[in-house]
Amino acid sequence: MHGTEAPSDWVRRWSPLAPPGSTVLDVACGAGRHLRWMHEHGHPTVGVDRSADAVAACAAWGDIHCADIEEGSWPFAGRQFGAVIVTNYLWRPLLPVLVDSVAPGGVLIYETFARGNETVGRPARADFLLEPGELLTACAALRTVAYEDGFLDSPARFVQRIAAVRETTEPSQPVRYRLDLAV
Repeated sequence: MHGTEAPSDWVRRWSPLAPPGSTVLDVACGAGRHLRWMHEHGHPTVGVDRSADAVAACAAWGDIHCADIEEGSWPFAGRQFGAVIVTNYLWRPLLPVLVDSVAPGGVLIYETFARGNETVGRPARADFLLEPGELLTACAALRTVAYEDGFLDSPARFVQRIAAVRETTEPSQPVRYRLDLAV
């Protein structure tokens, strides 16, 4: 089942940007590899996936919702999170909602397939592949901390990934970029 593998290196690297103890949302959470990771690092977690099997597999790590976010309504309307995590998932109409779901001081950690992936495997349909710079454009309201767009080995794939924060409006409350790069 998708989600039983180890947490993404990208998520592991940038997850320290989530404010300590803040609630984390994992979108299309699968069996919960990132929910588990964030839960183990002291964060309350919320997940959403359309698969009842996936939701059942990760129920121990937080508040998990079974919902089809492509056909139904967004189950977290009006809520913001200390971190929003998305991996291996793209539904373009949801991109602005995901950006809006990042609380002041919070982070969006996003990693998914990009154009070029059709030459090495699946997904291959343009609907599931980001165009060059598309993730940067979608995150224009946030401060980009890290961005990559290119080819990765093991397994061979083309990806775009971003770590972007919503800065606070309070000058006395700057976003602190706590990084433990030895993950």
